[in-house]
Amino acid sequence: MTSEAYHILGEERRSRWLVTCDHASNHVPDWVSGGDLGLPASDMARHIAWDVGAAGLTEALAERLDAPAILSKFSRLVIDPNRGEDDPTLLMKLYDGSIIPGNRHAGPEETKERLVRLHRPYHEAYEALASRRDDMVIVAIHSYTAQLRGRPFRPWQAAILHSHLDSRLANPLIARLREEAELTVGDNEPYSGHLPGDSIDRHALTKGRPNVLIEVRNDLIEDEAGQIAWADRLAPALRDILRETGL
Repeated sequence: MTSEAYHILGEERRSRWLVTCDHASNHVPDWVSGGDLGLPASDMARHIAWDVGAAGLTEALAERLDAPAILSKFSRLVIDPNRGEDDPTLLMKLYDGSIIPGNRHAGPEETKERLVRLHRPYHEAYEALASRRDDMVIVAIHSYTAQLRGRPFRPWQAAILHSHLDSRLANPLIARLREEAELTVGDNEPYSGHLPGDSIDRHALTKGRPNVLIEVRNDLIEDEAGQIAWADRLAPALRDILRETGL
């Protein structure tokens, strides 16, 4: 199933897992600033516009978990689906050193149109999938850049983000991945996993659904081989942890 706002893979799959990708695309719809936010192609290819490699990892992981997946179809710079509607970073005008010309003069009416046509339909479809089973488990896939402009290199190959309100899957997954000697795994690094109003807060924490947010450094999943390798690593770990925790 697909719409202007989202794409659903494996809708017929009926496992407990739901795999999500909030920042799957760097697409700018034609009706938003003429389909061009005024950034060079090099910026639109960067992490500021989407989570590089996350869509491919989401697809591969969902297949291995026999799970449906929902992926956004619009750039986070158009409007960020992983932010609450009242979040000041919902519509970014400056991100990692780049001014977003197409957002510079975007006011309340422009923001509302993007909410109505993209943000809200994405979350409505997300919740419809999540509510198909009472025991649904949400796995959110993201990626992050190895280094922000003017900042230190990030040494973690992956990071597991979680809220203090629910670490039932996150803590065992961190421990499992840290058993691999070659991996440096962040625990709520390089940033915290608790953000009121974000997708996990909205669809997991407020509903009591087990959840985990997995970030992989994007240089490791920028091609299909890396995406498959990480899906092969994560799928058995997630299945084992769900069984072992008895959730």
